[in-house]
Amino acid sequence: MRNLIIGLAVAFALAAPGYAQVQRLMPANAKHGVTGEPRPYPLVEINSKVLRLAPGGVIVDQNNRFILHSALPPTADVLYVPDPRGDVSRIVILTAEEQTRLEQAAQR
Repeated sequence: MRNLIIGLAVAFALAAPGYAQVQRLMPANAKHGVTGEPRPYPLVEINSKVLRLAPGGVIVDQNNRFILHSALPPTADVLYVPDPRGDVSRIVILTAEEQTRLEQAAQR
């Protein structure tokens, strides 16, 4: 039993660095924006425009976790996906590295 526990511990330790190298997939139809002042649910402010978070809309933080509307930080760089009605169906908060890559791609 002890060998099994040690074996599992070694397997998890070796798997952790590989997991850290996974890049997040960004929506292809996303637009870049900056969040503004907090608004009451379901409203969000992006690029000084007040938009509505769509029913079932999700917000993803820098660690790829779903967060609540109330946890959306002001002045965060985000990618957001508008749906056909103009509501926001997905917001992805960018890391500093992702923001740098986005700026470099825009300069090309």
